[in-house]
Amino acid sequence: MPDSENNSNQENPETRPDFNNNRRSVHDTYPLISPIAAAFLGLIGGFFLYQFIGGILTLLIFDFDIDNAPVNSLRLMTMAGQILFILLPALLFAKWIYGDVSDIISIKMPKWIELALFSAGIIILTPLLQSYLYIQNFFIEQLAANSEMVKSVKSFFDSLNELVEKTYGNMLKADSVPEMFLVILIIAVVPAVSEEVMFRGYIQKSFEFRIKPFWAALITAIFFGLYHFNPYGLLPLIALGFYFGFAAYISKSLIVPMFLHFLNNFGAIMLYYIIGDDELINTNVTDSAGLESNITLFFILSLLFTIIILVIKKYYSKIKFI
Repeated sequence: MPDSENNSNQENPETRPDFNNNRRSVHDTYPLISPIAAAFLGLIGGFFLYQFIGGILTLLIFDFDIDNAPVNSLRLMTMAGQILFILLPALLFAKWIYGDVSDIISIKMPKWIELALFSAGIIILTPLLQSYLYIQNFFIEQLAANSEMVKSVKSFFDSLNELVEKTYGNMLKADSVPEMFLVILIIAVVPAVSEEVMFRGYIQKSFEFRIKPFWAALITAIFFGLYHFNPYGLLPLIALGFYFGFAAYISKSLIVPMFLHFLNNFGAIMLYYIIGDDELINTNVTDSAGLESNITLFFILSLLFTIIILVIKKYYSKIKFI
């Protein structure tokens, strides 16, 4: 079908039916610096600006008394930090280094079936990662019981985890419907847009210029996990980021990972409101019966998730020739 192939190439110059495909697109713009250097510039710049500059500014504004700071003020500072120190630098770096923001950050409206397929994946992936966390924390608890070194490391991680949970717990509390919508905006909407533009847009796309898409998505996902400072959730966050990277690459649109990111955060908010102040994941897990059921659930969900990934890849390999 030569005509349909020509039309397909005009609409989508990057042919990529396989996530491990090593083919490259033809780009009209030439980066001012190496794309790898550009990617690390985004990683270092975004991390430094948001985590350190943003953190210092927050401490200064609230006179180093975060615990007594008005929660809505903290929420607005968090939102401002995401926009000013993550979203804006990604756009500025893309414009400065590549000349054309749209060449790096692709905003293409996906079809409803694309969103449905990827949403099915996130619906399966979320409990899959919850099962993994139970299994992981069970074995960490066993190791800590038999090793003083592991116990010391676990105590440090527990204190860090408690700090993260306390911070986000305060951010999530809502006493009214308007306040709940504000929480959704700050915790689900703004991070979904800001972080995806930086990570899956600017950073991953920069890596894709020089290395295989698989590795570009994986490296980006690793830094995405580290960026969140969640010791127990590191591997699940990497897995989640990798799925977002897969979605961005194969769909050629940041709208898809933005939507998935929003669904993930929105689901966490709703789960928090349902459960209340209880920990969503208990780091002190000792129930052997719960371990067996979670291992079984983990393998069942892994199989279902693999099927979804194959269906997604088959869908995009077919529409390439339409």
